[in-house]
Amino acid sequence: MAISDPVADMLTRIRNGAKARFNSVDIPASKLKIDIAEVLKSEGYIKNHKFIKDDKQGILRVYLKYDADNQCAMYQLTRVSKPSRRVYVKGREIKPVLSGTGIAILSTSRGVMTDKRARKENVGGEVLCNIW
Repeated sequence: MAISDPVADMLTRIRNGAKARFNSVDIPASKLKIDIAEVLKSEGYIKNHKFIKDDKQGILRVYLKYDADNQCAMYQLTRVSKPSRRVYVKGREIKPVLSGTGIAILSTSRGVMTDKRARKENVGGEVLCNIW
């Protein structure tokens, strides 16, 4: 079965894995998904990620992060830009997520980055998702 929105599929797998308290989730890999996982790791929302080679496109294994009370580090993970409606913002128009407590992940001409870094570098792009 073909997936029409691979990024939304990745976010849904992470959300479902966190609700089920899995240690890790496996996702079909792509460069964009690996870049998103890098941002999630650098911002402290996941423990780690690993690319596993196979005969097809590869597997991205994301290790989820929980606190001492067994609560996931991510409270909510939402897709903003969809295949039916792309959301683009300019560098000066990027608004903080939840007054700066969350992050937005953007796909820019300089790569995948957080909204804070995009504001600092004054570069716009497609808003992929919001996390808090």
